[in-house]
Amino acid sequence: MRSFASYFIIVLMFDVTIIGAGICGSLIAHELSKFDLAVLVLEKENDVAEGATGANSAMVHSGHDPKPGSLKCKYNLLGNRMYPALCEELRVNYVPIGAFVAAGGKEEEEKLDILISQCKERGIPFEVLDGDTARETEPNLADRITKVLSLPTTGIITPWEVSIAAMEEAMLNGTKLKLNYEVVSIEKKDDHFLINDEIETKVLINCAGAHCDTITEMLRPSPYKVGAKKGEYFVLDHLNGTFVNHVIYPVPTEKGKGVLAVPTVHGNVMLGPNSEFVEDAEDDATGDGLDFIRKEIGKTVKNVPFHKMIHTFAGLRPHIDLNDFYIQEDDQIENFIHVAGIESPGLSAAPAIAQDVVNDMVLPKFECKKKEGYKRRERFIDISKMNEEEVNALIQKDPSFGKIVCRCEKISEGVIRDVIRRECGARTIKGVKMRCRPGMGRCQGGFCEPEVLRILSEELKADPSEILLDRKGSNVCVALAKEDL
Repeated sequence: MRSFASYFIIVLMFDVTIIGAGICGSLIAHELSKFDLAVLVLEKENDVAEGATGANSAMVHSGHDPKPGSLKCKYNLLGNRMYPALCEELRVNYVPIGAFVAAGGKEEEEKLDILISQCKERGIPFEVLDGDTARETEPNLADRITKVLSLPTTGIITPWEVSIAAMEEAMLNGTKLKLNYEVVSIEKKDDHFLINDEIETKVLINCAGAHCDTITEMLRPSPYKVGAKKGEYFVLDHLNGTFVNHVIYPVPTEKGKGVLAVPTVHGNVMLGPNSEFVEDAEDDATGDGLDFIRKEIGKTVKNVPFHKMIHTFAGLRPHIDLNDFYIQEDDQIENFIHVAGIESPGLSAAPAIAQDVVNDMVLPKFECKKKEGYKRRERFIDISKMNEEEVNALIQKDPSFGKIVCRCEKISEGVIRDVIRRECGARTIKGVKMRCRPGMGRCQGGFCEPEVLRILSEELKADPSEILLDRKGSNVCVALAKEDL
């Protein structure tokens, strides 16, 4: 970062500024952090991955479904192949769990045949099973299912974990993150952009999700319109393969991929989503969509253990009126790059999108080299994956790692303190929850939340009344944001 100071003002100057810290913004920042560039990420919420990245189906699609010739198809296929290596690089969880697309009856089987043809054309590994054969590995597959497309390259991740890890590593290598920062004005000057009258940047990348068109309108009439679709989900308690062993899709329709059963990397199962247009791009409340999910899920699976439901949530997905990703440098404004309309399969596509944006659209504008001595982040501490000797050594070094705070997920105080102290560390109760899972279990924070609040208060040196539960407001978050730069 370079800065210019006078008696009256400070103007912050960067090579590249990214608006939005979802999965695309975080991965673009991560790629850029490998080069000698001054990079800034602006996010209006108090943490990364607070939009669509933090509330979706958490899976890496194989690429069997997107429309041929679309950017969605191109980047889904590329991103699917990149995820195993990316997750290894970032030291986060990736499970190649595989998926079944389940059809019942002649009409659905005909639609499934189209997907099978697309798998052949796209080089996607697949197998076709009859219903009885599929039920040998998925005994809870609905009795009406007669034909299944098996997709072994489908994976599951924790989306916000990938985004947080990418941003953490970017920050370790010099990237600046400014949270609680809403962009309200942008001006194009001769060779730079001026943001909110205080930040100058040569290149501006718009990754603002459902607000991409609002950002664009600050510079020119937007060539696209972005709305929001709400999807709601049930979360079931730890089932560990006793319900479904693969991601289970219905045959897709014109409305999308349908209601899925999705195992998570932590042993839960998610059911959902529905898909409903909403006027308010901040409306993530659950509602009647959960009744729709209860009805639709029975078309693909039976014996659904709804009595094991521990949580419901809703997520908002940006929906662009062009019905495809919009990824390009603006045709009127030089150095203004759009990464817009990143709806499903946006999570799957994100690594490939980030790579192309950086390599094809950003780096050609600079004479820069790769950084020497690039720093790698350390994996989040997960005691459940350590042997007894490793756990004892950790506790001897710091006894707080032996004090269990979250009984459901077996999370210790030391683990919580670690995720607060890191670059891109937690600043809210939800932020802790997203990084190391206290409050994700069956009691949903009923026992551990007061302890998490106490630890946050101590680590942030803030009054407990100033610590925020979720993503909105909070004086302590705003005060900390002022220190980011």
